[in-house]
Amino acid sequence: MPSLAAISTIDFTFKVNQSAVKEYAKQLFAPSFPQVERMISAFDNTEIKTRNFCKPLDYYASVHAFQEQNSEYINIALEYSVKAIEQSIAEANIKKESITDIIFVSTTGLATPSLDALIINQMQLNRNISRTPIFGLGCAGGVAGFAKANILAKANPDAVVLLVAAELCSLTFLRNDYSKSNFIGASLFADGVAACIITGDNHHNKTLNKFSFISTQSNLYYNTLDVMGWEFLDKGFKVLFSQDIPTIIAENVGDDVNAFLKKNKVELSQIKNFIFHPGGKKVLTAYAEALKVEGDFLKNTREVMNDNGNMSSPTVLYVLERFFKQGFENGYGLMVAMGPGFSSEMILLNLHKQ
Repeated sequence: MPSLAAISTIDFTFKVNQSAVKEYAKQLFAPSFPQVERMISAFDNTEIKTRNFCKPLDYYASVHAFQEQNSEYINIALEYSVKAIEQSIAEANIKKESITDIIFVSTTGLATPSLDALIINQMQLNRNISRTPIFGLGCAGGVAGFAKANILAKANPDAVVLLVAAELCSLTFLRNDYSKSNFIGASLFADGVAACIITGDNHHNKTLNKFSFISTQSNLYYNTLDVMGWEFLDKGFKVLFSQDIPTIIAENVGDDVNAFLKKNKVELSQIKNFIFHPGGKKVLTAYAEALKVEGDFLKNTREVMNDNGNMSSPTVLYVLERFFKQGFENGYGLMVAMGPGFSSEMILLNLHKQ
């Protein structure tokens, strides 16, 4: 089966304490947002300690035109995607010419040609690489992209698939948007870039850790299109998300997970490694209520959120990296993320040391 050969993530230069972001946001919102005193505790309730930002805090105090923000997105996403890819190539001990496929996942900026084309040009990768740019999956994009990378590697045993997920959520911040969604987004979202290399069966990975793909499943919940997403305005991307998200997760994810595992003849009690996208504190609570797993089964997920914030699609890959590099239990692993649609993505893995 396809397996993970390497994974790398980015810590941006401007990583900052959540307490500093809280005070800065209070100053920005206070003049025109009467609810700021009542809602400022949202920053503490996230339990986030530090936020991964691609720009210094002062950048967000000014109004930036969509064209400017999108240009920054392209330049920064390209620069740090290349850094993450180079690190993964080195860790996998492969030649860049051996990469057969590239999947690029993002939701926080626009580029045509897509960023994968820019990456191929800058790195001078094989010009015959098969390209798959994916836009619009939001927080679910990391799991969906990882699933598609493994499906490609399963279909072609000679495949070396490069997956890149890059989100610069902070660049979508609208300075003069005083909506509740923008305020909550300002308390939660951050920036992240992750790169993975997934290989087919004809490759022997150098890593001692073998994360093998078994199966995947997507779920889209009818009549929830307005739960999460973007509203595209002249001034940029306006974040939309509903307070119903934790309820939807609590009511659906348990049945969906059990149905997915049953299809693969696996019980929830057999899952040793839970590789979940955090979403936020309330989302973590909803997972716990729905799955009723004993112990601190979301420890890595929670710590990634505490250390970085919600980075949208790459976040679950930061969680995956923790398992891959810091330790795991031999046995099954379950990846889960929720996103616009409203939707969920799931992957079943087998994790063991070679």
